[in-house]
Amino acid sequence: MPARTGRPPKISRADIVSAAHRLIEAEGTGSLTMRRLAREVGATPMALYHHVHDKEELLLLLLDDYAAAMPRPQLPDEPGERMVTAAMAMREALSGWPWVVEVLRADDLFAESALWYPEMIIDAAVRAGLTLERAVAAYRIIWHYTAGEISARDAARRRREEGRPTFRERVFTGLDAQALPRLAELGERWAELTVRDTYEDGLRALVRGLLAASA
Repeated sequence: MPARTGRPPKISRADIVSAAHRLIEAEGTGSLTMRRLAREVGATPMALYHHVHDKEELLLLLLDDYAAAMPRPQLPDEPGERMVTAAMAMREALSGWPWVVEVLRADDLFAESALWYPEMIIDAAVRAGLTLERAVAAYRIIWHYTAGEISARDAARRRREEGRPTFRERVFTGLDAQALPRLAELGERWAELTVRDTYEDGLRALVRGLLAASA
């Protein structure tokens, strides 16, 4: 086959962002390298550097692209409900994109347009009587709870999709009723009970406890 001649295909920043989204969705953020992305768009790594300087800038572009579509619901006036509503909207927005949580949990990269969520939660906590410092701590506690819940549910989902009994399921079917009576009574129901969505219950308990410090 004769060597390909002519100019290389012209690529745009939007092409790069779209390809990076596909790559991460298929294989995770660990697969995202400039060389691999160049192959994905049919270009050379050098061609990519005309649009993005490095992987960090690319991740920022991805975060900004995603955050621009995140919902900003109407928030209630009562501070506790305001915190709950903002946090639940944040969780809903991130649940479909666990890789975003993975990036954000590194605690360095973020999308400026997504700062609406911490702003609303911190502001509501201050309205409820917390100092600004305590309000930031309250937000961080809510964020870690939310991020951990999303990551755990995603990991469990991927494990279930493998289509074979998990180690936990095998163990729970044969627990010693003398040593662990409550868990043995649950038995196979453990898996059913632990996949239930209890995020809102936990969030409301967190918010009540955090705001009680201001009473």
